[in-house]
Amino acid sequence: MTDQPLISVIIPVYGVRRYLAECLDSVLGAADGTPVEVIAVDDASPDGCGALLDERSRADSRLCVIHLDRTEGPGNARNAGLAKAAGEYAWFVDGDDLLPPGALAAVAGRLAAARPDALLIDYEDLYPDGTTGPSPGAAVLRAAPAGLFTLDQAPEMINLTMTGWSKLFRRDFLTALHQPFRPGIHEDIPVTCAALFAGRLGALAQPCYRYRRSRPGSFMATSGTAHFAIFDAYHEVLAALADLTAAGAPVATPAVQAAVFERAITHYAAVLQSTGPGIGPIGRPGLVPRRDRRKFFTQMHADFTAHAPPGYQVPPGPRGAKLRLIQRNAYWTYELLEPLNRLRVALQRSSRRSS
Repeated sequence: MTDQPLISVIIPVYGVRRYLAECLDSVLGAADGTPVEVIAVDDASPDGCGALLDERSRADSRLCVIHLDRTEGPGNARNAGLAKAAGEYAWFVDGDDLLPPGALAAVAGRLAAARPDALLIDYEDLYPDGTTGPSPGAAVLRAAPAGLFTLDQAPEMINLTMTGWSKLFRRDFLTALHQPFRPGIHEDIPVTCAALFAGRLGALAQPCYRYRRSRPGSFMATSGTAHFAIFDAYHEVLAALADLTAAGAPVATPAVQAAVFERAITHYAAVLQSTGPGIGPIGRPGLVPRRDRRKFFTQMHADFTAHAPPGYQVPPGPRGAKLRLIQRNAYWTYELLEPLNRLRVALQRSSRRSS
């Protein structure tokens, strides 16, 4: 027997006072009987989150609270929690999100049975009206190989969400990366890909997380030039994959190279598309400010040109049509067609919510 917890749930906390109690309830309320520790990291939150955490920790000894002196973003908060963690696995749960009933038990059971280096889990979207909808990657996870596998055996896993909360990492793997989460936003991407490249993977198709969409003030719903950080994140990923390819690593197959490249370009496009129109007199601005959209698109095209693997073929369908416009640097055509792309995505999301 060992006293080591199986899972360290690490909760970075900033500006989520309205949602934090519900998040804590969903984690601590499900922890009975599961070998779990819960570490909440107050990233110098200005809205009273720290006081709420202290109150909850006095009432529940399972909750450990870390207070940071200054705000440095979710990546630094995750690193601080990881340094304190003792669990075999780390699960990063954002302070405005939730674990659905049965999630901890299901995850713990899969970890204990398979012992992967990273467990990929499904999630539900939680909308402002309280309804939920399935994730875009649900079908990908259902088709994942049974048992343990590597990315070269299922390259399509690269298309799952690039978030820290949608997977559980073996803690020793993360600590070997030395401060694994980068500053700023899009900090999850290099860590996610490092695990996919190096690890023995497992998949759990049961939705084990509820991601709160469209929360005002969240990093991923705020327009700004900080979103240019996605290029640096994927440059790091593509460089690591190039090193693996040069070294003849088994994971660096042509199929994986093509899948990772396409994931980078389509992720750029998703950021450019997100939130609202970039042109025209009405609507909310996108994540990328309107004045910077051309610059962002130009970098997308430059990365396509610089990083397309030898023999890469653009896929058919709407996805391929968008990629061809990026390949040709056809900015104005891309912008004119973007409202249709947004409508298509909105209809797909609406269909998932109603199904």
